[in-house]
Amino acid sequence: MFFSIALLIVIVVISFRLAPREREADAHVHGAGQIGLLAALALFGVDYFTSYFYATGEMMSALHPYGLQKYAFVAVVVIAVANIVFGALYMYSLGIFNEGGGSYTAAMRYLAPGLSLVVAVVLIQDYIFTIVVSTLSGVDQLLSITNSYNTLWVIRFALGAGMAAITWWLTIRGRGESSRVVFSLLGIFGFLTIILGIGLFLAKAQGVPPAPFTEPTTTPSFWQAAYHMLTASMKGLVALSGLEAMSNGIQFVIHEDFGLVKWGKQHMPKLQGLWNFYSGKSGIGRMVQTSFLFYGGLTTAFLAYFAFHFNVFDGTLGRSLVGNLAYIGFNQIPGGNILYWAYQILAVALLAAASMTAFQDLQATAWRDVAIGEIPEIVVYRNPQGTFTRSVTAGFIVAVVIQLLVRGNTSAAVPYYGIGVFMPIMVMGFAIRKHILQTAKGAARFWGSFGATFAGILSGVVFIGQIVGKWSEGGWVVLITFSLLVLAANALLISPIGYRDPKTIHRIVREKARVQGSMASIVEWQSLRMQEYRYSLRERVLVSVTRFFDLFGVRRPMRFEPAPVAAGDYDHALHVDHPEAPSLLDQYLDHPEPKLGGAPKETTPAVKDS
Repeated sequence: MFFSIALLIVIVVISFRLAPREREADAHVHGAGQIGLLAALALFGVDYFTSYFYATGEMMSALHPYGLQKYAFVAVVVIAVANIVFGALYMYSLGIFNEGGGSYTAAMRYLAPGLSLVVAVVLIQDYIFTIVVSTLSGVDQLLSITNSYNTLWVIRFALGAGMAAITWWLTIRGRGESSRVVFSLLGIFGFLTIILGIGLFLAKAQGVPPAPFTEPTTTPSFWQAAYHMLTASMKGLVALSGLEAMSNGIQFVIHEDFGLVKWGKQHMPKLQGLWNFYSGKSGIGRMVQTSFLFYGGLTTAFLAYFAFHFNVFDGTLGRSLVGNLAYIGFNQIPGGNILYWAYQILAVALLAAASMTAFQDLQATAWRDVAIGEIPEIVVYRNPQGTFTRSVTAGFIVAVVIQLLVRGNTSAAVPYYGIGVFMPIMVMGFAIRKHILQTAKGAARFWGSFGATFAGILSGVVFIGQIVGKWSEGGWVVLITFSLLVLAANALLISPIGYRDPKTIHRIVREKARVQGSMASIVEWQSLRMQEYRYSLRERVLVSVTRFFDLFGVRRPMRFEPAPVAAGDYDHALHVDHPEAPSLLDQYLDHPEPKLGGAPKETTPAVKDS
C-alpha cells in the first residue's frame, strides 16, 4: 500500500510541476486568455484523449453480444486509418486557415455561404453533445468504483449535471487556469495508464482467468455481422471532433514558436522545412493534431485486446470496460487497489474536464454566429479574462436539459454525438481540394487534390455510416433533428434577428467581441457574405410565398430590404498585402468631421493647490 501511495504522490507532483501557467507578461504581449502549446494540448485535446474511457467500450458493446469481439481488430483498423487521414487533412488546413474558423471558414471561402451556415449549426450541436457524453461517461466511471454501473437514472442525471456545472465554472474563470488543471490531470492519466499497461501484461503472464463467458444472444448472419462491424467502427470514431476543435480554437493560441521549434531552428537548420511546418500558432495547432494521428488507433487496439482476453466489457461485474481492466491491471501491483480508485476518480475528473473543449469551441463559434446574424447579439459578452461567458452558460443549460431528456444514459446520447462532426470534416476536405486546384501546380496539384478528395469522400461515407450504424439506437432521429436544425437556422437568418449592417457587424466584432487583426477581418468578410446569402434567400422565400397566395387571389405588395454591402474578394478583405490597413467596414462607419481649430484637447479636472 505504501508503495502505491508513494508512487501516486510522485506522479501527482511531477504532473503539477509540468503544468503550464499563464504569466502576466504573456497576457500583455499576446492578450488575456491566449495559450501556448501545453495549454492547447490540454484544452483542445482533452476531449479526444478521454475518448479512451468510452469509445472502445461502445465499440465492443456492438460486438460481444453477438460473439464478434474476436473481430474487433477490423474496427480498430478502420478507426486508425480514419484518424490518420482526417488528422493529416486538418494539419494541412491550419496553414491556410490559420486564424480560426475551421470548416466554417473553409466552406464560406471556397464552397457556399449556405453550406457554411449548415456547418455552423451542426458544430454547435456537436459541441453540446460533447458536454453531455463526456460528463455522463464520467458518471459511468464513478459508478464503476462501487460496482453500481446500473444504478437509478435520477442519480446518473444528478451526477452528470454536477460535473457539467464544475467544468462550466472552471471555464468562465479563464483559459489559463483551466489549462493548468486539465494538463495536470492528463499528466497523471498518462503515467497511470503506463502502469496499468504493465499490470495487464503481468496479469496475462500470470494466467489471471477471464470473466465467466456468456453465450451470445443470437448467432448473426454474414450481413448482420457486417452491420455490427460497421456499428462498432462508427462508435469507436466518436471523438474525432478534436480536429475541428483545434482548428476552431486556433484564434486563442499565442503566435510564437514553442520551445522545440526554437531549438531546432537554431541547432538543426537542415530540417528547416519541418520547423517551418510547426512554426507559429499554426505549428502549435499542428503539434496538438499530430498527437491525434495515432492515439485513437493505439488506445482502441490496446483496450480491445485486453477486453477480449479477459472477457470484460461495459456492464461486466457492474463496471465499465476500462473499470474492469483497471481493476485487473492495478491489482497486480502492491497496494494496487489505491491506484485503481485513483484511476477511476481521475477518469471522472478528466471526462468532466473534456467538456472544456466543447466550451472553448462554443466560445470560438458563437460570437461568429452572432456576427453573421444566426444568434441574437445579446449572446456576445467577453469578460476581462477573454472568456465569452454567455455562450458558455447557454451551452451548459442546454446540455443539462439534454442529460435530463436521455435520463442520464450515456448510450442514449452517443448516437447524436460524433455524427455531426463528420459533415464539417467532409466540407473541409472538398474546400481544401478546391484550394489546391486553384493554387498548386504539377504533381503537388494532382496528389494534393487526390488526398483531399479521398478525405472528403471518406468523411462522407463515415457520416452516412454513423447514421446507419446507429440506426436502431436513434440514428434515424438524427436525420430529423439535422433537417430541423438546418431549416431553423435559415429561418432565423432571414428573420429580423438575422439582419446585420456594416455598423452592427463592426460593433459586434471589434467592440463587443474585442477581436482585432486578421481574425476580425475574416469574420467581417464572412458576415457580409452571409448577408448577401440572406438577401438572396429572403427574396426567394418572399417571392414564393407571394406567388402561393396569388393562386387564391390574395395579393399584397412585397417589402424589399435594401441590397446588402458587397463582401468582395477574401484576400482583399484580409489585406494580405497590407496587414496594417484598416477594417474593410471602415468606409461605412460614421467618422466625426474635423472642426475649425482641430479636435478638442483632452483635459483632466483641475487639482486644487494644498
